[in-house]
Amino acid sequence: MDSVFAVIVQAPEDPILGVTVAYNKDPSPIKLNLGVGAYRTEDGKPLVLNVVRKAEQLLVNDLSRVKEYLPILGLGEFNKLSAKLILGDDSPAIQENRVATAQCLSGTGSLRVGAEFLTKHYHQRTIYIPLPSWGNHLKVFTMAGLLVKTYRYYDPTTRGLNFQGLLEDLGAAPAGAIVLLHACAHNPTGVDPTVEQWEQIRQLIRSKELLPFFDSAYQGFASGNLDADAQPVRMFVADGGECLIAQSYAKNMGLYGERVGALSIVCKAADVASRVESQLKLVIRPMYSSPPIHGASIAATILKNSDMYSEWKIELKAMADRIISMRKQLFDALSTRGTPGDWSHIIKQIGMFTFTGLNIDQVAFMTKEYHIYMTSDGRISMAGLSSKTVPHLADAIHAAVTGAC
Repeated sequence: MDSVFAVIVQAPEDPILGVTVAYNKDPSPIKLNLGVGAYRTEDGKPLVLNVVRKAEQLLVNDLSRVKEYLPILGLGEFNKLSAKLILGDDSPAIQENRVATAQCLSGTGSLRVGAEFLTKHYHQRTIYIPLPSWGNHLKVFTMAGLLVKTYRYYDPTTRGLNFQGLLEDLGAAPAGAIVLLHACAHNPTGVDPTVEQWEQIRQLIRSKELLPFFDSAYQGFASGNLDADAQPVRMFVADGGECLIAQSYAKNMGLYGERVGALSIVCKAADVASRVESQLKLVIRPMYSSPPIHGASIAATILKNSDMYSEWKIELKAMADRIISMRKQLFDALSTRGTPGDWSHIIKQIGMFTFTGLNIDQVAFMTKEYHIYMTSDGRISMAGLSSKTVPHLADAIHAAVTGAC
């Protein structure tokens, strides 16, 4: 008798994670993986921060620690520290108890819990995401029951922000619609609005009574400064309005596999925040019951200890600075080769990713001839580059652009 699952078709690989699958199958000694969104050292190795190892050792040595379940909303200390990190030490929203925070499974889990909450308790079911956006946004929001629409964001001509298109599309959105905003280091483009543009976006969103939902996956990892990278979020919270914020500690603490994140919902009053918090529990309980304890304990240990916090900021800035250095080296290498076109967007963009502007055929050529792996839209992870591999990438881009393909 056939399996009851015999009719199931083979699913395609995830477009981002599938890049790594293909890379792993390639026996070439010169292969280069620029698809995965994870930091690498100059030697191309994953990095565990020294401060993370210290925090972990403290936790392991503390024999009073147990492995009991956390509450549904997670580690209370972690939640308070996470809200403080993104909103600021002196945030009136925190002081007035207007923030409901839940520990979630990294950024993805925070987005999903937020989306499920909105589907159940918000009057609008439409969410606008930038075009393009992180590939998982569409899937997360759709699976949660929201209708996903897009607003213009990236201008392929300038390889910068289509600010006019963004304002027009959000201006045409129905009152009350949800708007997904990348807090900093937009993925996949690396293109962020200026502070002045953020202020215009804030004014438009508030005047239209749209609901902002921030995805903050790179705080401190973009510029190297935790406060600067949180500024857009803080501008929206300072006006007294409401918003949702999904945080991830995957990039800025290197806690990728620990799945450490938080969802904060900033409300207009403390009693509203209390009721929101009670309903977040009802979303989480049948989903995964309660979050894991280890990663959140690492993050909380670092955030609450002033010496460890200072050490973290130094290590975080070193990661950000290395990525900025890779941008400069790649730009210089393309300039030296006289590669046709304007490549200044490589140094203007910020964060882990660069949207190169390479087309799908050029990407395929670079994979086939140079064993360089990236997503088909031409996004490359700058964190996967090193001083040793920049010349190889520059050669490949030059060959692809000059028509060798």
